[in-house]
Amino acid sequence: MVHFLHPALAPRNIALPDAEKDAQGSCVVQEEASPYSLVNICLDFLIANLEKLCSERSDGTLCLPEHWSFPQEVADRFLGVMTWQGKLTDRTASIFRGNQMKLKLVNIQKAKISTAAFVKAFCHHRLIELDATAVHADLPIPDIISGLCGNSWIQQNLRCLLLDSASIPRDSRLLSFGQLTGLRILSVFNVSFHSEDLADVSQLPKLESLDISNTLVTNISALLTCKDRLKSLTMHYLKCLTMSKSQILAVIRELKCLLHLDISDHRQLKSDLAFYLLQQKDILPNIVSLDISGGSYITDGAVELFIRQRPAMQFVGLLATDAGYSDFFTTKQGLRVAGGVSMSQISEALSRYKNRSCFMQEALYRLFTETFSMQVTMPALLKLVAIGMRNHPLDLPVQFTASACALNLTRQGLARGMPVRLLSEVTCLLFKALKNFPHCQQLQKNCLLSLTNSRILVDVPFDRYDAAKFVMRWLCKHENPKMQTMAVSVISILALQELLAIVKQKTTENLDDVTLLFTLKALWNLTDESPAACKHFIENQGLAIFIHVLETFSESAIQSKVLGLLNNVAEVRALSSELMAEGVVKHVSSLLQSKEMEVSYFAAGVIAHLTSDSQPWRSRGLQRSALLQDLYATVQNWPSSTCKMMALVTYRSFKAFFPLLGNFSQPEVQLWALWAMYHVCSKNPSKYCKMLVEEEGLQLLCDVRERSGADPQAQQIAASILDDFRMHFLNYRSPPLC
Repeated sequence: MVHFLHPALAPRNIALPDAEKDAQGSCVVQEEASPYSLVNICLDFLIANLEKLCSERSDGTLCLPEHWSFPQEVADRFLGVMTWQGKLTDRTASIFRGNQMKLKLVNIQKAKISTAAFVKAFCHHRLIELDATAVHADLPIPDIISGLCGNSWIQQNLRCLLLDSASIPRDSRLLSFGQLTGLRILSVFNVSFHSEDLADVSQLPKLESLDISNTLVTNISALLTCKDRLKSLTMHYLKCLTMSKSQILAVIRELKCLLHLDISDHRQLKSDLAFYLLQQKDILPNIVSLDISGGSYITDGAVELFIRQRPAMQFVGLLATDAGYSDFFTTKQGLRVAGGVSMSQISEALSRYKNRSCFMQEALYRLFTETFSMQVTMPALLKLVAIGMRNHPLDLPVQFTASACALNLTRQGLARGMPVRLLSEVTCLLFKALKNFPHCQQLQKNCLLSLTNSRILVDVPFDRYDAAKFVMRWLCKHENPKMQTMAVSVISILALQELLAIVKQKTTENLDDVTLLFTLKALWNLTDESPAACKHFIENQGLAIFIHVLETFSESAIQSKVLGLLNNVAEVRALSSELMAEGVVKHVSSLLQSKEMEVSYFAAGVIAHLTSDSQPWRSRGLQRSALLQDLYATVQNWPSSTCKMMALVTYRSFKAFFPLLGNFSQPEVQLWALWAMYHVCSKNPSKYCKMLVEEEGLQLLCDVRERSGADPQAQQIAASILDDFRMHFLNYRSPPLC
């Protein structure tokens, strides 16, 4: 097997031993679950503050402080992180001029830098690896080669050069790789690379690994020049070949040193080269890794026979073929298969084909079908999905299928077992997909469904303000009721977290300003008739924050809003037990006797909902009895006519009162509910009398009025509400009351 200086720069399909591959998978999960390293934290800080820490040259570029010096490993990593974060530009690349940074392994993937900046920043270093995958067109391949060849040390010692998806000007002549005599690994995937260029490259004296996938090569006969040293050949989707199959196979037959061969193709092209290759007995005697994914007419029997004749094989690629179903592929010791038949094959495919959108889409589709009813948390698979999304941000089929897989892998309780850092990455990628494909409704639905996950919205760090703005704008443009519901759920939870943070800060500062009042009011409205929002209020330590508010401020305007929200929580039966903590009950019951009517009213509402069910109070029966007595005394002392101080009390529905109205064993809670309904019905009969009809509350009132043994005061208030109702509909055809 060929050993490379840097794992990330190895040919894409070189097979790894089982133990090594398993170790990589476990390391990925362990890394995601571990804290960031001190080196990464320091590098992130340096990059974020580069403008402050550096001085500026006369040409506008940045310069490091003179006394700074970086070891080679740290310098390489610094550049890699800058590139990853998209911070490498002509202005920032200049910090690598001179000798303060000593680079060996240079990664400038997708960077937007000019030729001049590249030459000045990197071509004086003693480079042994350069990854210039998908660099901006301002830095074309001929200029990269020219810059590298300007350094005689690099000419002799550069071992690895990746130029995938880099550009070549139309008027460019033959690419001059010949001076890079130390080159061992070259990749020109998806480049305007011709047969003449292949002839030049094949003469490199140390070349061992070559990737010419999706190039303009028409004839591969030049490879015979390096037949005694070429160990890895990747020619996926070599669509311009004009050679016959027998001619291609004749060349491959001469490459007796090959350990890895990739002749995979797009399934739609129905290439049968792999079919004929498998029939050959005297070919590739030392092969370790063979990728024939996407090939036509491939059968389990043919693949199995080929592998049995070459027992050293460790990997075979069978995705998007008709093979991979035989037990042979699971029982053969040490053999890894990239396919779509099982989870292990799919995982291998996602790992191998992360840079090939056609195979990534196929593997993700297979993963979706396998994980539809997933019951086990699988962080390693989610990481592979995230890599696919990140590598193909503008590929709709990949993003669409990946969003569905992300939903499957995080739905219900599965997200709780995922590392927070991994969920953060996936969440950011989902928002990118939402922004990049605004018209794909199913993708939008997948992303929003994933984002409604409480684990993600509560525990995972991401830009919540930006997310809330985006979802709010999205909500204004879409009218699908189901998707609107999901969007509202996301917004409410995001907003709730930010609002609670404001309340906590204001309370800590003991600052009862207008901002605090508006924030409390917003939280009150946010949780109104929203069990999900109430649940998130509890999960985000809202109860502790609100108790602190009651302990800090005595203003009635603040107390009433706090108690109003606690009423919303108390209405949710599944959450009411959370309010039964001694601290909560103590503070709420103390406000029953408040001189401010609104404060007393909402405190009574919380007590009414909490005490309506005797089951949770089994061990605290005396306390419940005392609370009910206090509640009854409080409501009896309220004025029979409605109070002007209660003008702001409104309801969207009466349904929360109905369980209390039917509780004849606790007239205290019944009395509070009736008083509340009477208050709003007399204030706004056109709204609330209509609500009584629509929500079928009239019969409950009639039951209270006519029930023998019911509390007389409760019966009186029920009768008053019914009289007001009758008066309001006097000039209309009145619906039957009881």
